Amino acid sequence: MISGPAISEKMKENQATWEVSPGLTDYDIAIARMQERIAAIREGRAEELVWLVQHPPLYTEGTSAKAADLQDPTRFPTFKAGRGGQWTYHGPGQRVAYVMLDLTRAHGSVQARDVRCFVAGLERWVIETLKEFGVKGEIRKGRVGIWVDRPDGREEKIGAIGVRVSRWVTWHGLALNVAPDLSHFSGIVPCGIAEHGVTSLQALGVQAGMSDVDAALKRNWGKVFG
Repeated sequence: MISGPAISEKMKENQATWEVSPGLTDYDIAIARMQERIAAIREGRAEELVWLVQHPPLYTEGTSAKAADLQDPTRFPTFKAGRGGQWTYHGPGQRVAYVMLDLTRAHGSVQARDVRCFVAGLERWVIETLKEFGVKGEIRKGRVGIWVDRPDGREEKIGAIGVRVSRWVTWHGLALNVAPDLSHFSGIVPCGIAEHGVTSLQALGVQAGMSDVDAALKRNWGKVFG
């Protein structure tokens, strides 16, 4: 388990620095680092950052989370995330992208000082990425995140989004299910939606590694964020 933000890769791409942490990054360390980084971005001391991590198994509580939706409180550690949204699972095999941008200026198709446009941009980014793997990701009215339709008619969530904007600098971001243990989601009502399930690229029959997904995320970033 990573005890700090060890970085395996760093690159400039479309006005943001990209960092990829190997192994598993402790959640409290991730929160502390994001807080430090967004303060530095706001003050002009650091560049914007897209930070890709994986976490050990845990549940995070968003600002709209309901206590009853944590159905197994002793299964994994829980954290108050401070982001929007409800309960979310993070764990190995899930790519978490923490996106730290200065929204006082526009980023491609994302307008300045428009949080809804930013969230929609994150959704479009994931949808474009999924296309590379032959998966049709979709949005649903009234539900934040990315959904797929299964052949049997089921709707399942493959990507969750939860953000916070502090004095116009974004943090937190999205979680894309690549090949996590989907049974771990059973300890919560994911994002407060009980009537639909969750899925992953692996569950959809896509044999993609994390590095493949990372490369696709980077290729598609500029289609949305410029």
